[in-house]
Amino acid sequence: MDTEHDIVVIFCTIPAIESEAMARALVERRLVACVNVVPVHSYYQWNGEFCSEPEHLLIAKTKKTMAEATIAAIKCLHSYDVPEIIAVPIVSGYGPYLAWVHAETKDEV
Repeated sequence: MDTEHDIVVIFCTIPAIESEAMARALVERRLVACVNVVPVHSYYQWNGEFCSEPEHLLIAKTKKTMAEATIAAIKCLHSYDVPEIIAVPIVSGYGPYLAWVHAETKDEV
């Protein structure tokens, strides 16, 4: 098993008030092994208007095979019409940590 190339990081911005519930749901469902929550301030255009919002950035680690199920869960739980959800592959990392991420996420759905 090549756990080093089997893990992805999923980034998602979310209203701060929703971040704990989202992180808890993803971990409890074993879709992800871990979620880091970082306060951020986002600037963007939406429906022709400039927006400036305090948000939280969720940084979730999971198996590549669980990425689509994780994205689907985020879309279902998220309050935004078009939430930011981006998955990026891990190209290298600390082997024991990546093995832990693999072990903590459920098998493919």
